[in-house]
Amino acid sequence: MGLKENRFTKTFQEEQFPELKAQIMAAAGFDVALNIEWETLFENRFLHLYNDSYPKIYFIPLIEAFKAITADEMGKEALAESLKEIRITNTKDHHNPKNAYSFVDGVLTVDHSPIINADQVENRIEVLTDLLESNL
Repeated sequence: MGLKENRFTKTFQEEQFPELKAQIMAAAGFDVALNIEWETLFENRFLHLYNDSYPKIYFIPLIEAFKAITADEMGKEALAESLKEIRITNTKDHHNPKNAYSFVDGVLTVDHSPIINADQVENRIEVLTDLLESNL
């Protein structure tokens, strides 16, 4: 990452990320390890879109899916017992949520392109909720 990307990342991490992280932990009901590979989330030509798209792609779907899962005690217990880590990356340039999420050995991986189809939040929430419900 260059200086421009590093500046954006630092600003995002300081200004938006703390609240999003707090919402993820609150929705999950416990502090889960969050491993974000920030350096993989950039394409220079889209830097101006990241403040809006990062939450929609990576964080809001997690928050809403966790809320759906933890709506009752059974879901809260299942998530707490099964989820060990959330890993966010962009290694395969996935933009279809059916290909962008995986849950293996307690690690929920979000491997999604940071810009493509950003506004399709509901679709990502649905796919992620279904994945978790099937694997917890």
